[in-house]
Amino acid sequence: MGPVDVDERVLAERDEQTLKILLSDKTTDGNIRWATDAYADYGALYQPEEEMTIEMIRGFGFDLIRPRVCKSDEERRHRTREKAEVFTPAWVCNSQNNLVDRAWFGREPGFNVEHCGGWEVIREPIAFDADHTWQDYVDRRVLEVACGEAPYITTRYDSTTGEAYPFLERVGLLDRKLRVVCENAADEHEWLKWARRAVESCYAYDFQGDNVLIARENVLASVEDAYEHQFSTSMDVPESRRIANIIAWNIFQMDGYTLSVPYADRPAKQYQLRLFEIDEGPSTEPIPCKVYDWRAREPIEFRMLVKGTIL
Repeated sequence: MGPVDVDERVLAERDEQTLKILLSDKTTDGNIRWATDAYADYGALYQPEEEMTIEMIRGFGFDLIRPRVCKSDEERRHRTREKAEVFTPAWVCNSQNNLVDRAWFGREPGFNVEHCGGWEVIREPIAFDADHTWQDYVDRRVLEVACGEAPYITTRYDSTTGEAYPFLERVGLLDRKLRVVCENAADEHEWLKWARRAVESCYAYDFQGDNVLIARENVLASVEDAYEHQFSTSMDVPESRRIANIIAWNIFQMDGYTLSVPYADRPAKQYQLRLFEIDEGPSTEPIPCKVYDWRAREPIEFRMLVKGTIL
């Protein structure tokens, strides 16, 4: 469906390793899981608890994973009933992102002017000052919960209508950071440095594996679009891999109730109650999700974010 759907076939043919990275789960060192029964009819390997692989996607001509707007009405209704999956129109994402930016700038941020059901982009460069530098803006960490296809992070398209937006018309939080990088970076070296930091500052999670993969693909495509806009050429494969690795850490699969990896367990700890009496309890426990703190250069359990250690 045009620029809306990232074609896994094209991605794999260009560089299969990039797609492998986008399918990886950094917490378990395995792959993200289907975590939905939407594909269960395809066989035993497509059950919710199974990991997603390139071979499984390739087995159906790379047409298996599709954005919500490309799914049938029946499948959309099923996912809404079973997982409360409801996607947000792009104009709503823009309005709420403007509120976030307005609070950070302490004034109108200057990205766009809202109108009924849409927006008009302001073409003048975004103004910064000593208290609010462009580097500070790029480094500001944001999190999209239950992200679906990550419309608050990047508006490559309207997830409810399928309308595609060119780079300069996008209003996601990452899109805004990339616009600022384009307006301020002195050369390609500086652009790449701050584009990476822009991606490092954007976190998002979802339960269902196909959403996680699509969200990751959207983020990578948005960075590549920004690079092409700035330099009139395609990003090279090694740089795409490097960005993909950041994305695999930051756009992650998680059960929002338990803050753990869906369908993934580890041996549980056992505790002694009294002398010679052991309560064995359950043999396994959920694996807490990990993310990466790029400034401290170390992984950290996501549940630590609740205590305000990163975001």
